[in-house]
Amino acid sequence: MLKKTRQSEIRRLVDERGHITVTELNRLLDVSEATIRRDLEQMANRGWVQRTHGGAIKVEPAGSEPPIKQRLRKNAAEKERIGKLAASLVREGETIFLGSGSTVREMTPHLLNIPNLTVITNSLPIVNQLANSEIELIIIGGMLRQSELSMVGHVAEQAIREFRADHVFIGITAIDVRHGLTGDYLPEAITDRTILGIAPHCVIVADHSKFGRVNSVFLAPVTAVHTVVTDSEASPEIVAELKREGVELLLA
Repeated sequence: MLKKTRQSEIRRLVDERGHITVTELNRLLDVSEATIRRDLEQMANRGWVQRTHGGAIKVEPAGSEPPIKQRLRKNAAEKERIGKLAASLVREGETIFLGSGSTVREMTPHLLNIPNLTVITNSLPIVNQLANSEIELIIIGGMLRQSELSMVGHVAEQAIREFRADHVFIGITAIDVRHGLTGDYLPEAITDRTILGIAPHCVIVADHSKFGRVNSVFLAPVTAVHTVVTDSEASPEIVAELKREGVELLLA
């Protein structure tokens, strides 16, 4: 079987099944495991599959997300658990940065009783939720991204660089071990990249639907973050791959 034909068949099998092992491909295609591993590496580099230990899984194109107001109802129970678990990482007297996104927003009810907390944010929904609390609130200005109700762009990035935090928490539209953290809007991705640079502990909060997906704008490699907080429905294969990259996984 020619390589092009073989790789097309591998891609079809992965798309059809969702995941497949090298051993299964060896049996189905009657070629050596070494050849299959080379094929999978080449295919992963092209973004056709997600390489895992012992096989491959399907890569889902993420596409553009609906506005934040519509996403609040999607996977609501998982997001609530994730927000509560992420908030448990915050301690008295710390300074944190909260980015935009419906999952990050779920942290705010669980932060209200933490003494001497300072929150920096570029998210208008988070500003509205914390405005009447005892939390010291620092609001980042900039260009309004209306679908996310968040401040992005050059002005926001300049302001963010003026601060240092103990932790940053951001959401993401797509997480893939090989292709990293990706988004669908360049100004927001660049702003989030700036946010990741102001704290020694960077946390992604994202439900399981964001895993194994790739979007059009690169934000950072997965190794740019230290902890990912997600729900128990996350793909075990991807969870294992992230752990092998040194990323801490917390499952809500």
